[in-house]
Amino acid sequence: MINKIRALRLIGISEGISFLVLLLIAMPLKYYFDFPLAVRWVGLAHGVLFIAYVVIVLASIRLMKWTWLQVAINLVASLLPFGTLFLDKSWKQREQELVKHS
Repeated sequence: MINKIRALRLIGISEGISFLVLLLIAMPLKYYFDFPLAVRWVGLAHGVLFIAYVVIVLASIRLMKWTWLQVAINLVASLLPFGTLFLDKSWKQREQELVKHS
């Protein structure tokens, strides 16, 4: 159980960082420095992490005891810069609760 929350946290943070790198580094490299390869590779990595994030969120519904609104919030967070990074605090709290009850 705790491993699934750790996976959620790891993928969520990685997805959030990859989104920021795509927006703040790769996109300027493409449009200001004519280096489109940056977006290709960072975009690919971000796409893989995004899909992994959606899968792990859906797989974590029961464990995290989320309502459908909370599931929607967790999914929408992946579309916002810093979204998944802000959610990490709540994921960490849930992880600590489960450790206490183990």
